[in-house]
Amino acid sequence: MSSTPLGTRTLKIKIGATEFYTDISKCSIESAASSSDFTSFAAAASGGARDYTLKFTATQDPADSTSLWSQVFSNAGSTVAVSINPYGGTTFSASNPGFSGNVVITEPDGTLLGGDADPSTTARFTMDLEWKFTAKPTKVTTGTY
Repeated sequence: MSSTPLGTRTLKIKIGATEFYTDISKCSIESAASSSDFTSFAAAASGGARDYTLKFTATQDPADSTSLWSQVFSNAGSTVAVSINPYGGTTFSASNPGFSGNVVITEPDGTLLGGDADPSTTARFTMDLEWKFTAKPTKVTTGTY
């Protein structure tokens, strides 16, 4: 059985109950070996513990109290649910799975406000964010987005 590979224009993302896909231009779930001073035999036998991170680029809008920028500025350190829908649509299924989990909101290690000048009237300042998942994201194959 063959499925359709992911496209580059359909991804949607909810942070809490709010959809932010119009404010995000880049989004990925990253996996890396966990850095820890202690590795149990069980973790070592399964290949080692993993850390999962939601990485994304978002627009800056400090004037809007409901914007993603305002969420970062006001709620750093808070844990929030996220739902990522890479195929778009409104219903999850085996052929249209999504991913969900909880992440900790953190401010960026770089630009929080501002950026380079651009002569384009549609260019926007952005920020690059990396939020750690509290556990491995869950693949969702039933329910609504």
